[in-house]
Amino acid sequence: MYERILFVCTGNTCRSPMAEGLFRKLAAEAGLNTDARSAGVSAWDGSPISKHSANILRSRGFAGSLTSSALTGETIAWADLILTMTTGHKQTILRRYPESADKVYTLKEFAEDDPSVTETVAEQQRFHSELQIKQALGQTITEDELRRAKQLGLGMPDFDIADPFGGDQEIYEQCADEIESYVVRLIRKLAQG
Repeated sequence: MYERILFVCTGNTCRSPMAEGLFRKLAAEAGLNTDARSAGVSAWDGSPISKHSANILRSRGFAGSLTSSALTGETIAWADLILTMTTGHKQTILRRYPESADKVYTLKEFAEDDPSVTETVAEQQRFHSELQIKQALGQTITEDELRRAKQLGLGMPDFDIADPFGGDQEIYEQCADEIESYVVRLIRKLAQG
C-alpha cells in the first residue's frame, strides 16, 4: 500500500500543487489513509503557488494552503510513490536519485487503466530500472539494450501533462481537469489495493 505520495513538477507552483490538493481532497472523501506532498525539481521553498492554481483548488473544495518545496533526498526517501507531471521530471529524478527507480512514475502512466498499456509500462519500468542500476554501477549499456529501451517506448501514449505556467485561467482549468481525471483513476487504483 502506498501511504506517502509525492507529486512533482518543475517549480511546484502549478501542476504538482493542484495534483496534491485534488488528491488530498478526493482521497479523504474516498476514505484512503494516505499523506501527500508536492515538490519541484527547480523550486524554491516557500514560494506561493500560482494564483490560478490556488483559485482552482478553492473552487474544487480544497481548503488547505500550499507553498512550493524544492525536491530533496529527504523528500524522495519519505515517499512510497513519486508521481511526476512529465517524463522529463521522472528522468531528472532518476538521474539525481537512482535509488528511487522502483517508485517513480508519471501520474498518467501509473494511473493508466488500459491493461495493454499498463503491461507495457510495467515492462518498460523494469527494464529502465535495470539500466539505471547498471549505469549507477559504472557498467556499460549495450547497443542492444539501447535499442530495446527505444522499442519499449514506441507506440506509448503521451504521459506528460502540459505546463499551464503563463496561461490564463482557462488553460489552468484544462490542466486541472486532466490532472483530476488521473487523480480519480489513481485513487481508484489505490483503493483496490
